[in-house]
Amino acid sequence: MKYEDYFVHESSYIDSDVEIGEGTKIWHFSHVLAGAKIGKNCIIGQNACVERGVVVGDGCKLQNNVSVYKGVTLEDGVFCGPSCVFTNVYNPRAFVERKHEFRSTFVKRGATIGANATIVCGVTIGRYALVAAGAVVKSDVPDYAVVAGVPARQVGWVCKCGTPLGFASEELEATCTHCGNGYRLEDGDLIVIKEL
Repeated sequence: MKYEDYFVHESSYIDSDVEIGEGTKIWHFSHVLAGAKIGKNCIIGQNACVERGVVVGDGCKLQNNVSVYKGVTLEDGVFCGPSCVFTNVYNPRAFVERKHEFRSTFVKRGATIGANATIVCGVTIGRYALVAAGAVVKSDVPDYAVVAGVPARQVGWVCKCGTPLGFASEELEATCTHCGNGYRLEDGDLIVIKEL
């Protein structure tokens, strides 16, 4: 089905009062709820759900079986791997109503979330950060950081292009072996010093 300038597979359901940008494709068995905003040129995979109040930026990719719940904001270029999980309540119970306790989650530009990772509500994932498959993120992730494990801990740094950065033990600068971008470590943060 062609809705204005975006594509929706006939098996998916789009509520009224949604915003979907030009060039976006929504594939099989997905649901976009009223009040959701999806940017341009996004790909929403099979069996995905974008709930009320969610904002998805331009050029995002939600792989199969991803549900993005109220309170989650994805900036431009975010990749959500298959079956990754977002939460919106920190300590849910089926028998306790906690909708007034939803916590916001913010995923910044260009970040990647691996398959089956869990993002616990209330955190911010930094620009171009990489969350490893299966990780459980319970605290903020710095820009360009690589986190892995349960709970997730930082295990390295990654270039904007997604290539891991190698820092020698005494060195504070690194150059990406793939694209040539340059970085420096300053007070625990990764600073871009050359971008091609």
